[in-house]
Amino acid sequence: MPVSRRGTVDNSLGLSVHHSVDAVSRPDHGAGSVVDVAIVGGGGAGLSLVLALDQAVRVSGRRPPSIAVIDPVRRSGQDRTWCWWASAEGQPEWITPLLTRTWPTMMIKDARGLADAYDLSPLRYQMLRSADLYAAADAALERLGAIRITGAADRVSDGMPHAVVRAGDERVMASWVFDSRPTPPSGPAATSLLQHFRGWTVRFAPGSVKLDQNVATLMDFSVPQPERGVAFAYSLPLSEDSALVEYTEFSPAVLDSEQYDEALRSYLARTWGGVPYTVEEVEDGVIPMTDATFARRTGDRLFRLGTAGGATRASTGYTFSAMQRQAAQIAELLLEGRLPVPPRPYPLRHRWMDAVLLRALDRGYVDGPKLFAGLFADNPSDRVIRFLDGTSSPADELAIMSSTPMTAMTRSAVEDATGRLKRRFARR
Repeated sequence: MPVSRRGTVDNSLGLSVHHSVDAVSRPDHGAGSVVDVAIVGGGGAGLSLVLALDQAVRVSGRRPPSIAVIDPVRRSGQDRTWCWWASAEGQPEWITPLLTRTWPTMMIKDARGLADAYDLSPLRYQMLRSADLYAAADAALERLGAIRITGAADRVSDGMPHAVVRAGDERVMASWVFDSRPTPPSGPAATSLLQHFRGWTVRFAPGSVKLDQNVATLMDFSVPQPERGVAFAYSLPLSEDSALVEYTEFSPAVLDSEQYDEALRSYLARTWGGVPYTVEEVEDGVIPMTDATFARRTGDRLFRLGTAGGATRASTGYTFSAMQRQAAQIAELLLEGRLPVPPRPYPLRHRWMDAVLLRALDRGYVDGPKLFAGLFADNPSDRVIRFLDGTSSPADELAIMSSTPMTAMTRSAVEDATGRLKRRFARR
């Protein structure tokens, strides 16, 4: 899951952080720059495009486009973590050497605390820390000869033959602009929830526990459930005596800070029986879960990346995999001199299934813990993961749908269809 740290989220999710700026940034304020590609937002989405371009250039031997990255800060150090499923061969080459941890086995616990383990082969669950991504992106930007402008983009305007990005006294003219800043959806939402969470990196007292470093507990539904939505905890072992432990809710509103802390204290006490521990790091985040639509293209030369471009899966909050798929395809289009429209992050049928699932969770038509635990109990784990990640086939999806509560999901689907028809007639 995508995780932000110490209350900060990169521009693909919507908040900002503040860091010092070094000599890599452009010094000649007031001058204009003309580039092939302007990337607005130097967080995970924007820098993934940089890394995808760097890899595509090195593999193909083609001439790289000229690049400018515009962001109020130059990110460095550890400020967030990304986690997702992938196979060793099925991801960009630059990712593998940067991974912090991988887990070949996943554990799910139902509301009663009964656990089932699932072998993820040929997939694995894996973690990438932002410090490593930022460092790799810095090296890629240097190889590509890119410029960095440390300022907030005050205005982005379309035009011919260039779009224009203004950041204070700076002006960048670009053939193509890719913008990952938060933006309102381009279409209305019938259902909007938030995935909000807090994680603690904890270190247990020496000799008190011995964690199985091959098993990631991704959904533990034994935590108290909210009145509306679903809650779960997860635990990712980092060593024999340390883990990232997180409390997560899919619900309409965030909690008070103390409520997250209390949920984590209670979970740690129940799970490890009062074993002493030290909290070494704290991570927070809020991710939109909505059936609203987000535009991938907003002008002749303007495109959206990351959550702003619809890369967040509405029913799960996962973003990183779709972000990488988009970045790789955009890079190829740019090097081939073709129109670099970001590809659709998920099939249209997935948007419909997400809308139905979100409605069912939000209206209380389904028991969230029973639904999610049941998906894994009734299907091969790789099928469920393909669905959650947005890469499933129609056959996968038919099997998934047949293992959900049919009456509840049919009610949600009918209501969703009725709502769509009403909105369509209202627009006319």
